[in-house]
Amino acid sequence: MAEPTKYFVVTKKAVPEVLLKVVEAKRLLESGRVPTIQDAVDATGISRSSFYKYKDDIFPFHDNTQGKTVTLSLQVDDEPGLLSDVLKVIAEFGANILTIHQSIPINGVAALSISVQVLQGTRDISEMLDEMEQRSGVHGVKILAKE
Repeated sequence: MAEPTKYFVVTKKAVPEVLLKVVEAKRLLESGRVPTIQDAVDATGISRSSFYKYKDDIFPFHDNTQGKTVTLSLQVDDEPGLLSDVLKVIAEFGANILTIHQSIPINGVAALSISVQVLQGTRDISEMLDEMEQRSGVHGVKILAKE
């Protein structure tokens, strides 16, 4: 009996370079910027065997989330307008906000849980998380669940 497939969410810095190059080669092919797999692997500097070995096992997080609900956890400083800034980022990326739960701030920091629906037009979720973390007063954006 085959072992069930397991999935992991890791940050980009934890992914070996060859896997990132496979993702880039796939992107080049899907966008039509290169016509053949050989052209894609030449452009990314990997071998065809590496491409074929990993092509079905690595994909950008966004590709696997469309039509899903993603629940985020983050800590925010208790500052007027900061929650609004976070929600604006979500709106700018085209995700649909389903729920927002905010704790009472303790020592000037509130815990947030936000569930968003990833729609067909939603931009890259990992970029959305990066943009949230870049906001002054936002700390530790994490994905709690993906349904």
